[in-house]
Amino acid sequence: MKHIITVQHTQSVHHTNGMVGSWTDWDLTELGKAQADNIGKKLGDELAGKDVVLYSSDLKRAKQTAEAISKHLGVNPIFRQELRERNLGKCCGKSVQWLRDNIECPEKTVDDRLFSDGESRRDAWNRLWPFFKDIIESDEEYVIIVSHGDLLSIWNAMYIGLSVESYYQVDIHGPAGGLSHMIIGDDKKRRIRHINDMSYIL
Repeated sequence: MKHIITVQHTQSVHHTNGMVGSWTDWDLTELGKAQADNIGKKLGDELAGKDVVLYSSDLKRAKQTAEAISKHLGVNPIFRQELRERNLGKCCGKSVQWLRDNIECPEKTVDDRLFSDGESRRDAWNRLWPFFKDIIESDEEYVIIVSHGDLLSIWNAMYIGLSVESYYQVDIHGPAGGLSHMIIGDDKKRRIRHINDMSYIL
């Protein structure tokens, strides 16, 4: 049996200042750091004695979340670029309002890019897919993945067997600090114990 626990990074500075997240390297806020520590404490209690592997995006806000969690698990996070948020190109470092005012191409399909130098949803899907496949097929029994809202919505679609084209019909998107627990049984059936559970940050 495999347990996959995904964690969306906790409150970041860009959640409070009206700026774009994406590949801009924001720190966690003080509240975000406390939230990450709370997640770590609860997971530490739940997974005590288990062999846990922790993967994380290498962007600062996810990295800091993963490092806070890892202290309670006694593991070292493995940082992977595949788990970065979707790259929105030239709007990185700009405000959300600037993004809205300067969109080059409205997203009507998974192949549209808001900005020509950014990623489409399909680009992000294709970036994540090899990592997803490796995790699903690995012998690792307890896996924690710390990433970002957009990327985890893609992960969720992959996990329940949807295609990338389904993205605009089904979007399983959670808030900062949300935790999902997925279980793959010996019968290979993919189950979800809970999704975007916010009780861990308290």
